Formats: sequence, C-alpha cells, structure tokens
Amino acid sequence: MLFVVKCPICSKKLNRDDMQEHLANCLSKPRLTYNEDRLQSDSGECVICFEELVAGEVIARLPCLCVYHKACIDKWFEVNRVCPEHPDFKYEDYQENLNMN
Repeated sequence: MLFVVKCPICSKKLNRDDMQEHLANCLSKPRLTYNEDRLQSDSGECVICFEELVAGEVIARLPCLCVYHKACIDKWFEVNRVCPEHPDFKYEDYQENLNMN
C-alpha cells in the first residue's frame, strides 16, 4: 500500500517512505530572498491574500519577479520556501545567473 503525504516545507506530495530524505533536502535549501520596495502604482492582486496591491504599500519582489505584500510573503515563508506561483523556480539557477553578470 502506498501512502502519499505532503511535505510541510514545499508542499510537494511524496511517498511516505521518501519523506525523511526529502525533508532533510528541503530543510537544507536556502529560503528565497526578495527585494523590499514601496509600490509606485497599483499593480493587480496579491495571490496570497487576494487583496489589491495599492500604490504606497510595502511589497516584496522575488527573484522570479513575482510581487506580493511584504507581510504576506513573510507569513508564507514561515511555512514554505518557494514562490506561491512558481514552486519549481530554481533558486540555484538564479544565483548562478547573478554571479555570471
């Protein structure tokens, strides 16, 4: 019988037998960092809280260029280590591109 569980770090679904190794790998990955800024103009919706991103609010821009309320992404990162919209975004690839420029 196969038991599927969800990783509490990245939300990936796994076979329960693979969970311990996956957790060790997941916990060793760095958290995504972001640039903090003040939004210059209205910019759509924060997909975490579903409220509008309004000019003047403090936002966080992730390496994948997604934008969220800073408070929302900080809360999200307490449980997850990935972008809510791009869970497969490779932080390591982003770091390599930065180092090449």
